[in-house]
Order: sequence, then C-alpha cells, then structure tokens
Amino acid sequence: MKNEFYDHYKERVVPALQKTHGYKNPHQVPKVEKVVINTSVGSQSDVKQGLEDAKAELALISGQKPSETRAKKSIANFKLRKEQAIGAKVTLRGEHMYEFLERLIKASLPRIRDFRGVSPKGFDGHGNYTLGVSDQSIFPEVELDKIKRNIGFDVTIVTTAQTNEEAKSLLSEMGMPFSDRAKKLATASPAKEEPVAAAPAA
Repeated sequence: MKNEFYDHYKERVVPALQKTHGYKNPHQVPKVEKVVINTSVGSQSDVKQGLEDAKAELALISGQKPSETRAKKSIANFKLRKEQAIGAKVTLRGEHMYEFLERLIKASLPRIRDFRGVSPKGFDGHGNYTLGVSDQSIFPEVELDKIKRNIGFDVTIVTTAQTNEEAKSLLSEMGMPFSDRAKKLATASPAKEEPVAAAPAA
C-alpha cells in the first residue's frame, strides 16, 4: 500500500504504541480496520431529494459510491415506512481509508470554527470511536457555493483495539486532536468553555 499516512502508522505509530503499552510483537499493535461514514435524512420533509443530495455529498467527501440505509420499522409520527430509504453510508478500507483519515485529521477538522479538539467521549468500550460532524462544509472537497442544505455525518473509526484506552492511544498517535489532550498540553491560562466537535447522540 503506497500511502504516506499508512507509512506514518507503520514507521511512527507502531513503535510509539509498542513503547507505551509494552506490545512485544508489532502484530499486537491496534490498527484501524475500517471507517464508516453515514448520514440520515429521515427527519427532512423532502426525504427523496434530501437523500440524493446526501449521497452526492458523501460520494464527493469519501471518493466512493454510497449505499442507501433503510428504516427498520414504520414510525407514523415521522411519516416513515418500513424499508424506506432514509440515509446513506460508505465503508472505507485500505488505501481509501487512510487517505480519508489523513484529510479528516489534517485538513477538515481544523476548518471547524473555534476548533479546540474532538470529544473524547465517542468511544464505545470496544475500541471504536464515533465522531459527529455537524455539516459537510468542513471538507475541502465541498464547494461552499454549491451546498443545497446542511448535511450532518457520523464518522465511525473501527479499530482492532480491545479497550477505549488503547483505541484512544492509537488515534492520538495518528494525530486525532482530542480536546482533553489539548488542554493538558496548553500552557496558557484557562479560557471560557471551548467548543469541540460533538460526540454523536446515542
């Protein structure tokens, strides 16, 4: 695999995690297995057009054709029918996955206004981390003047880590700017409460 971010993982992240956690074999070191990006438009009045817009933006951001997600049951209050298409998702692996992670960490997240790091509360207890992105404008691939509607995404990073601590160490070494880590590194006096990228709603 020819990818600079993957090379960074192999050459910098793996040795750092071995030193921190005492892994004797490089194969024991956690790695990112896949990244799942998904969005839902089920709450919008024009679901059909909203879904097409979401799929187009998701394809632009990920570089991959998204698949549709469907309602598991009917909900009368939201005018949803069982099996109705209500969202879209993309699953990235390999080179595409590393390319997306590099763009997310180095280019997209820093574009968030008054960015002070991502929430450390998005871990699920099984080594996976989900980050909520409020709209698509943070991605450089999206042309701001062509945005038809704000579309939020959940980005789930699935790792082979067994614990939240191991997963957080992995993502931190890869450059994920967790807000609590930023506060520890800060030397300036505390400011007012800092905005962070949101953890997704449960």
